[in-house]
Amino acid sequence: MRFPRILPYTLWALSLSVYPARVTALTLDVQSADSIKDTASKIAYDLMSRYTGNNTGDVPGNLPAPYYWWEAGAMFGEMVDYWYYTGDTTYNAEVLQALQHQRGKANNYEPSNQTASLGNDDQMFWAFAAMSAAELGFEDPPEEDPSWLALAQAVFNRQTSRWDPDTCNGGLRWQMILANVGYDYENSVTNLGLFQLSARLGRYTGNQTYIDWANKIWDWYERSSLYDPREYRIWDGAHTTENCTDASHEQWSYTYGILTAGMAYLYNHTENEVWLTKIDGLLNTTFETFFPPSMGTKIMVEWTCEPLGVCNNDQKSFKAYLSQWLARTAQLVPARYDTIMPYLRASAVGAAGQCGADGKNCGHTWNTTIPDGTQGVGEQMSALSVVQVMMLDNANLKPPYTTNTGGTSKSDPSAGTDGSDVGGETDYNHISRRAITTGDRVGAGAVTAGVLLFLIGGTTWLVWTG
Repeated sequence: MRFPRILPYTLWALSLSVYPARVTALTLDVQSADSIKDTASKIAYDLMSRYTGNNTGDVPGNLPAPYYWWEAGAMFGEMVDYWYYTGDTTYNAEVLQALQHQRGKANNYEPSNQTASLGNDDQMFWAFAAMSAAELGFEDPPEEDPSWLALAQAVFNRQTSRWDPDTCNGGLRWQMILANVGYDYENSVTNLGLFQLSARLGRYTGNQTYIDWANKIWDWYERSSLYDPREYRIWDGAHTTENCTDASHEQWSYTYGILTAGMAYLYNHTENEVWLTKIDGLLNTTFETFFPPSMGTKIMVEWTCEPLGVCNNDQKSFKAYLSQWLARTAQLVPARYDTIMPYLRASAVGAAGQCGADGKNCGHTWNTTIPDGTQGVGEQMSALSVVQVMMLDNANLKPPYTTNTGGTSKSDPSAGTDGSDVGGETDYNHISRRAITTGDRVGAGAVTAGVLLFLIGGTTWLVWTG
């Protein structure tokens, strides 16, 4: 039996007509470097104008409400990419300041002002940003501060110390703290995030320990209920109270991106054809699910929530990560470049068409130029990500560095474990913290599962395909 599909795209498109047509929108020429840079610059300006951490009295690295800490880390990772793709250094000082300020006293992205609701996946997005800074040759921090590589290594050390072999035969829990809602949940984004980070550290440093961990995580994940190896489907998560047998079958674009890119890093490093076979299977399912052929386009859709208009602030940013990691896969696996890029090109044109001519207030629904009535950090991030990766077609960009190909970020294999603050060696299970809200959650798929049963206009939207 196949997974449920939401079919009537026509009704979805008609529902957008309640919004007035955009008078002017961005027009992107994906074959012009100047057009791509100009479009990306406009979108980036609006994105960074929503950041307040560089204002007097505010905290560097934090986004204002309603956005959560994890999304700020993801945004600064995207701005590292923005510099890489466009060469524009306008925001580099703010990016460097934010990535260093939020590292915490133990230099492991467990700052004391976030520990009450800190999830493993939240921490991981800051590690991804630091790792990208190392791989892409972003400006090094001052000598007295930890290197980008060391910050990523610190997160790896902290998270592998929380691997739980006694529950569900292994895996990493979503939450770090026993008292928090979600501590009994092992989700895909958390475990696949550690998989990708391990693969990236292994490729960058050449240290086999990281590769061994990537293989260990994958061996566990592939056998878990979170993954369907026959159809290459990634489910949201499962509960430790059920021995992780009750997988919640929501699908989110960013988990597919995390896993595909992680495998791409491993394939690029090992040249093991096993990873290429899995990449191909994941790409096929990704395109079928998040670029639905029934729509007649190759434009990205956050399929679990977008057609119903119920994506929350977190989910509106997920397309950014799928775009980012599909582009990285195209770089690391050149044999699949021509398979991936047509989907990103069509999506980039669609995303630009949801932005005003000044790059402001981009919407979330890319297969129409009628504004969908949404705007925010997630929408800007998603549009920027898919637009800027068009530079892969138009510039001779070097793939991510390793220490053997020009990477200079200094290694510290024991980073982040000195116990100098709450993010060092503290036993989180004995910290009494507040229960986090559903808004704190990054992988909010299971929380919103019930929304998929909602009927719009009395029309039944969910059907089974054979």
